[in-house]
Amino acid sequence: MDKNTITGLVLIVAIMIGFGIFNSKQAEKYNREKQTQDSISQVHEIQRRQELQLTDSVNNLTGDTTLQSSATARVDSSLQAVVQKQEEFYTIENNLLKITLTNIGGRIYSAEVKDYATYTQKPLILFNGEKNDFSFDFTANPVVPVSTSKMAFEPVAKTQVVMGENDTLIQLALRLALGNGYIEYIYKMRPDSYLVDLDVNFVGLGDYINRQETSLGLTWTMDSPQQEKGFSNENSYTDLAYKFPDETSIEKLSGRSSEKSEELRSLKINWIAYKQQFFSTILINKNNFEGAKLNFTTYNERNIDSLIKHFETYTTVPYVSSKETQNYALSFYLGTNHYNTLKSYDKSFEKLVPISWIGIDGLINKYIIIPIFNFFEKFISNYGIIILILTLLIKLVIFPFTKKSYVSMAKMRLLKPEIDKITAKYPKKEDAMKKQQETMAVYKKNGASMFGGCLPMLFQFPILIAMFRFFPTSFELRQKGFLWADDLSGYDSVLDLPFNIPFYGNHVSLFALLMAISMFFYTKITMASQSSSQNSMPGMKFMSLYFMPVMMLCFCNNFSSGLSYYYFLSNLITIGQMWFMRKFVVKDEDLLKKMQAHAKQPIKKSKFQTKLEEMQRQQQLQQKKRK
Repeated sequence: MDKNTITGLVLIVAIMIGFGIFNSKQAEKYNREKQTQDSISQVHEIQRRQELQLTDSVNNLTGDTTLQSSATARVDSSLQAVVQKQEEFYTIENNLLKITLTNIGGRIYSAEVKDYATYTQKPLILFNGEKNDFSFDFTANPVVPVSTSKMAFEPVAKTQVVMGENDTLIQLALRLALGNGYIEYIYKMRPDSYLVDLDVNFVGLGDYINRQETSLGLTWTMDSPQQEKGFSNENSYTDLAYKFPDETSIEKLSGRSSEKSEELRSLKINWIAYKQQFFSTILINKNNFEGAKLNFTTYNERNIDSLIKHFETYTTVPYVSSKETQNYALSFYLGTNHYNTLKSYDKSFEKLVPISWIGIDGLINKYIIIPIFNFFEKFISNYGIIILILTLLIKLVIFPFTKKSYVSMAKMRLLKPEIDKITAKYPKKEDAMKKQQETMAVYKKNGASMFGGCLPMLFQFPILIAMFRFFPTSFELRQKGFLWADDLSGYDSVLDLPFNIPFYGNHVSLFALLMAISMFFYTKITMASQSSSQNSMPGMKFMSLYFMPVMMLCFCNNFSSGLSYYYFLSNLITIGQMWFMRKFVVKDEDLLKKMQAHAKQPIKKSKFQTKLEEMQRQQQLQQKKRK
């Protein structure tokens, strides 16, 4: 099969794959839009039903029947407030957060993280507006479904309590009167904290809430707005997570899906997180939630409100009708996904930052990469320089392995003439076993190994994966510019295209392009250093030399420019190391003398090699018997 045939086949396969993916993307786009509209319609329908139920209850209050008279004692004017009360807003804030509360539902209406802005330099709002909900659901006497989402709370008190030096607790209490009792929300904020405590008290509602109730429903919905550069990249890191009590690990509903749901029956849950790429909204229950239905749907990329996902949670908390007072200690984390900040709360929040994939890469990020970044950012404000220093340090640490790999490849190259003679000696396919045996004997005699060059790559692989996980989710790199890149956590663009190229995008990332070019030359130099036997497969050569750089170019074009910059530096430094070793460290004539000296020494066969040779001999005998 010649080169032109291979190229033709590759093009045909690429066109077929491209056509299939294009069709699937169109179908996925249609389904996503339909799912989003269906989800929105469903929410509107639920709200409509609740309002109708509440309106019916209010109407019952004006009737003359005995049942309506009884209802008057139980379902009171708080339902009337749904129709009559106007919405009012209250604000509490500390040096990190500004929280706006609404009297309708008594919930947090919006949450602004101070000192940070969106990519478009607007105030960074985690969530905002009527589409978000936080409400308790239960059944009142007589059987009337009630949701606090549309009920009007009244502010009771806003106080500042001095807890100690530089520690002032800000409190705002909202109360909803029901029958002879009330529901009370007490919001609490401390300085220098992204936590907002919410004490929920159900007081004196034993006669108001149906005595058959053993639990209260809790509905929590949120629309996640786009904050960062590039919808696709941010969407990949926007997901729903939760944690079981007494466990350090967390569970996630992958953000890469267009929609996903999960039902957890009879399981206790410590917290539930609506995680964005660099910020999170987490609902915590000190005494745990009991079971949950969780789901999210992804908005269309071009939706007018610039939203990423719609999150929904329905969970429950225990309720005992015989108790005069029911207390629930809840909290909201409304802040950054900065690893050390999350870790400081000692609730396993830091597991939301996806720094690990295969295990060891997480350890590398946790104990090496993140501490290095935190150390150098104290002295260096330019994160491009920090990445350069980090790359140099990594290359310095693994240099002994790189040298060993280069020496192994150099030996293979110097043995090329002898290997070519063996290849000419055994041209037939049936002599492949003999050819392999003699080749291995030559390598063994001269102290070379076919697998010697693999060790550094195996050693570097966890580091490459660690970098792949670190850069797109590193809060340190968010909106930090370098050269032409305005945000190292997102893609860089030196040219915006008026059209979209499948798999590539609608812009040109220069760092991704430089990375692909450096990868091409690195592969070319590596192949030139290897023996002909290692380059004997044209298909593998095409894949390594051309296909892989192009694939990485397409992949990194929409990915973190910091990652592309790191891979570019890594390839560039490795090319420099190889040139330096060939020029000054590992000279061919000196290496050849060492190989000749090694060849004169008696060969010691290992047990593995002896067993391998015996297996080969038995295989040859079986082949002769078949003939």
